[in-house]
Amino acid sequence: MAFTKLISTCIPLPIDNIDTDQIIPARFLKATSREGFGDNLFRDWRYLPGDVPNPDFVLNQDRYSGQVLVAGKNFGCGSSREHAAWALVDYGFKVVVSSEFADIFYNNALNNGLLPVVVEAGVLERLFEQIEKEPGTQVTVDLPNQTLDVPSMGLSVRFEINPYKKDCLINGLDDLDYIRSRSEAVSAYEAQLPAWR
Repeated sequence: MAFTKLISTCIPLPIDNIDTDQIIPARFLKATSREGFGDNLFRDWRYLPGDVPNPDFVLNQDRYSGQVLVAGKNFGCGSSREHAAWALVDYGFKVVVSSEFADIFYNNALNNGLLPVVVEAGVLERLFEQIEKEPGTQVTVDLPNQTLDVPSMGLSVRFEINPYKKDCLINGLDDLDYIRSRSEAVSAYEAQLPAWR
């Protein structure tokens, strides 16, 4: 799905070093399709024994909602499972904001239509404080301009992203879709190559 601009409230998760096993526990990795993983996102934090929702966990609190997850530093560390990105997307997140992402998770997120936004640690801390004070705080994530704006804070910061991945997200393409979209250019290039003798 194409991504250009998102205006949303946020769900705060101010915990550092959240690893992929906490995002989606290994026991739920048996499925072969991407659907349904959101049901078990942060499973061991969301539920108490007996599958009772944990009222202390942020996803179970009515005051927080939105398509933007604001998380502590080093988000997505641990194993390289792509299922972590699948679970976040399937749950409904479109953006994760943090001051640092594990490299493999960062790339898995981009490959699955989830935008990881890196901000400075001080900005992240201020954002956590604002969301706690005003749970309805809205952010605007503008991918073409690579900006994260929080109007209620008077905050606007720029984030970096690989130009190729940016193009793919804006046009709703995965790597294979991108290659297919360039088929005419590929054919034109191949046509000018000398034939093998």
